[in-house]
Amino acid sequence: MPYSATEWRIIEPFAEKAAEQAVARPDRRDLFLCHAWPDRQGSAAELYEALKSNGSTVWFSEQDLALGTLMIREIDKGLRNSRVGIVLVTPALLASLEAEGVAEKELAVLLNTRRVIPVLHGVTFNELNDVSPMLASHSGLSTKEESLDAVAAKIAAAAAALQAD
Repeated sequence: MPYSATEWRIIEPFAEKAAEQAVARPDRRDLFLCHAWPDRQGSAAELYEALKSNGSTVWFSEQDLALGTLMIREIDKGLRNSRVGIVLVTPALLASLEAEGVAEKELAVLLNTRRVIPVLHGVTFNELNDVSPMLASHSGLSTKEESLDAVAAKIAAAAAALQAD
């Protein structure tokens, strides 16, 4: 999704700051992608690739969990080193939250940061509200209204616009 000259003038300073931060702290990521385990090779991988193609650095378990590492410890590091949390809300994620799986623990941390964006994919905000009213209260995006690529472009622009910390 190309930017107009006016949009780029607004976003460019933030993009430059993010690039500086990437050099200074290579372990720091723009985004942490929270998803249900069954979505890891489908919609979560598709969103990850779309976010990367839009210039975001993303912590994604399928790429960042090395064999033999302690999963929970690595997820904890990923959460700590990410500026914004993206929660891919699918039917599988709703089931995982109700079962109090790993995604439920990630969500608890992300809700505490107050920098979390729900992305609804195959579910409605009402369905999300039935499982997690706190997550549903956050402004988010839905693939019912636009493509996953368009959603990723908006998220990448929003992450770039946040002040680097």
